[in-house]
Amino acid sequence: MTGTAVVDSVVPEAYLGKLEAALPLFEGVGTVLATAKFMIGQVVRHRIYPFRGVVFDIDPEFDNTEEWWERIPAEHRPRKDQPFYHLLAENETSYYVAYVSEQNLLPDETGDPVDHPEVERIFGTFRGTQYDLASPLH
Repeated sequence: MTGTAVVDSVVPEAYLGKLEAALPLFEGVGTVLATAKFMIGQVVRHRIYPFRGVVFDIDPEFDNTEEWWERIPAEHRPRKDQPFYHLLAENETSYYVAYVSEQNLLPDETGDPVDHPEVERIFGTFRGTQYDLASPLH
């Protein structure tokens, strides 16, 4: 792939206008953009299953195994062409890492922090619905 770079990015909706204005700077560069509803550090909940979590990474589209995909009940299987979120998740009995499609997430409006033991390692102050990052991303 000579002279072409592909950039996979997930852009929060709030920043999309600024990014679109900058796109002419990337003329000639292959670009894949996905608009993300949720941001890193945001607390979300699953729309079907009883768990919630904090977003710690975002894939612009499905990026897991077919085996994982096939384990999702067909009636709940989401589209692959949307952002997928990595969550430090919790339910009433356990903590775990979840991989969830955007269509299956809603903002968590309880105002409660996530108790997952890894939250403190990645995030700083909790501000009601969003965590600050513990240190800047590089």
